[in-house]
Amino acid sequence: MHIINTFKGIFIGIALVVPGLSGSIIAIVMGLYEDIINAVSDFRHDIKGNIKFLAPIGIGAVIGILASARIVLWLCQAYPLQSYLFFTGLVLGAYPLIFRKMTKSRYKPSYIIAIALGFSFMFIISFIMDTGADSAYVAINSLESASDFGILFAVGAISVSFMMIPGVSGAVMLMVMGHYGTVYNAVGMSVDLLGYLIRGNFDAAAETFATVILVLPFGIGALAGIVFIAKILAFFLNKWETIVYYAVMGLVSGAVFLLISESGVMRLDIDSGILPVLSGVFFLIIGLLCTVFLDKPNKSKE
Repeated sequence: MHIINTFKGIFIGIALVVPGLSGSIIAIVMGLYEDIINAVSDFRHDIKGNIKFLAPIGIGAVIGILASARIVLWLCQAYPLQSYLFFTGLVLGAYPLIFRKMTKSRYKPSYIIAIALGFSFMFIISFIMDTGADSAYVAINSLESASDFGILFAVGAISVSFMMIPGVSGAVMLMVMGHYGTVYNAVGMSVDLLGYLIRGNFDAAAETFATVILVLPFGIGALAGIVFIAKILAFFLNKWETIVYYAVMGLVSGAVFLLISESGVMRLDIDSGILPVLSGVFFLIIGLLCTVFLDKPNKSKE
């Protein structure tokens, strides 16, 4: 069972790297979501048992992240139009799941406020964390100040907290905040660090470590998000699930708008030709179908 959960964790880890894929949806597909939430929420009630359950999943997730971080980051930089529209398709594919959650209770006009707040929140976060550059590029190369530490702490807390909600992608939250490249560049370079240490190239290892250490404040923030903010989200999901998902609809809609803007599709002109547009639309549809396919097995459980 532990080995099986490690393999399941690898797929969850890959989903955490790919913007638009929700790690929570993959956990649902793998049959782990509720058990993970319960293990995190009631961690102190059975510390040994929860560690035995969560550790293999966590190890698998780390392997998945390390295996895919460099590839996804390179695709974002080399093929931004196709990559971002593919991610947009993945996000759009979460709409059916969110809509089913929204329609569990009778509609109230006041729920529109939740959509507006979610949509606005996404733009506020994007504005506050704006790095002034493409989110796939590295905004912070090393910890130069307490401000850098605080920014990455906040990025970790926010992205991981919202990742706990099925349909919301933590990687998309990183993109919206402009620090996807920062975080996953640091994660990817941890493999380089290990290689330098094995070969005894300590000068290169020291230089690489200055970037890898960025994972520390992000990880502390992520842990804070899981322990504190995620509990608040779990409380709201248990008490006001419908209104939470109306807000999620706003968040996801804001993310779609921002991803399309990031893709550069709005900057294409007549001289660009029809090929970039067609390839972008193709990958958007592929992304949409991927998420719809992943969500299919759970329709009977909704």
